[in-house]
Amino acid sequence: STDQKWLVPHFEKMLYDNALLAIAYLEAYQVTLKEEYAKVAEKIFTYILRDMTHPQGGFYSAEDADSEGVEGKFYVWTPKEIEDILGQEDGKFFCRYYGITERGNFEGKSIPNRIHAEKFIDEDSYGYEDQDQDQDKIHLLRDKVFREREKRIHPHKDDKILTSWNGLMIAALAIGARVLNRNKYIDAATKALAFIFNNLVNKEGRLLARYRDMDAAHLAYLDDYAFLIWALIEMYQTTFDAKYLSKAIKLNSQMLNLFNDEENGGMFLYAKDSEELIARPKEIYDGALPSGNSVAALNMLRLARITGNFELEERAYGQLNAFAQVVESRPSGHTHFLMAAMFALYPTKELVLAGNSRDVDMQKMIALIHKSFLPQTVVIFNEIDSEDGLIRELAPYIGDQLPLEGRATAYICENYACQAPVNSLSELQKHVNIAH
Repeated sequence: STDQKWLVPHFEKMLYDNALLAIAYLEAYQVTLKEEYAKVAEKIFTYILRDMTHPQGGFYSAEDADSEGVEGKFYVWTPKEIEDILGQEDGKFFCRYYGITERGNFEGKSIPNRIHAEKFIDEDSYGYEDQDQDQDKIHLLRDKVFREREKRIHPHKDDKILTSWNGLMIAALAIGARVLNRNKYIDAATKALAFIFNNLVNKEGRLLARYRDMDAAHLAYLDDYAFLIWALIEMYQTTFDAKYLSKAIKLNSQMLNLFNDEENGGMFLYAKDSEELIARPKEIYDGALPSGNSVAALNMLRLARITGNFELEERAYGQLNAFAQVVESRPSGHTHFLMAAMFALYPTKELVLAGNSRDVDMQKMIALIHKSFLPQTVVIFNEIDSEDGLIRELAPYIGDQLPLEGRATAYICENYACQAPVNSLSELQKHVNIAH
């Protein structure tokens, strides 16, 4: 927003903003179970999948603020324009619902808004006794206005596909798929990941940073690796397909080899195989985007707890120690780093599910976990009927955690010391509530 009323946005739409906003709303929904937060996340994904997705699956970078050289022109309305679309009666209802006035609120026109929503309800809205009828009505009218808006000249689309920003959106979609139980989000995330690995990896297996018009270029930076690894971790936490975990571990190893400062700790923005510069900066500030160093620290902690790899945990502690003094001087500028610090310093849990993914009781356990806000917990699935055994190779400690009496079973562990296993949903609910 550019004003105190949260009315006038900067009309430019960035992929990373939408990804991070979606994650924030999904977490708010998990904590509060308020449907309005889930709806906002769904609207973000609707926009991204409709307007910002390459036919082969990657996500575009941004849409401009200007249309026909005028900022916000694509998005603003007059009462006459609305009434021409909807007719006089429906047009007046729509204008009152969205605060569209003759005077306007942005350079003589109106940005549709709900700032005075409570006043609208108090004035008996459209005359329906049931507010749900108002919502049904407004959805129909909004769809008509949207279809008319599609005929306008759209803002310019920045159709670059950036590995780092795609990583953030893939992570958001993976979280959305499990929190909202929407298969279409995991399908979109899977397609986008395939796009990255098919188009943004060179012959030497090195990740690249940017794709546009059949051309991939620039050796990937720290953020590209860190954000894509984050996406792969979220994909595993949603699907429990161990191939995502395996890819995350391999990319993380490559990232450490390319970017790590073995002498002073932390990771450089540019890799050791990039062009030689006078200086190799390290970034730790978490602003509109989290820093690669912060995301990498939390990634490695989560990977360590999932796999039982203590070397990864030590690497993560090295990250935290390298930047602790800088972060202490201004904590509010390093919020993602603080999430990693919390994960390192406060108790965390490993929740191991053992059984068959097709089992109804197991599906209920997974659904309970997915809808719960558990930032200090990693979930590992020991699929007993899995033939490849990849997860047991990656996380050997789960080999002894088997289903009790052939039933879906959950092991709740802290630092790999496990409590007595549970195989009822009510018992698991108690543990989830404690972890909440």
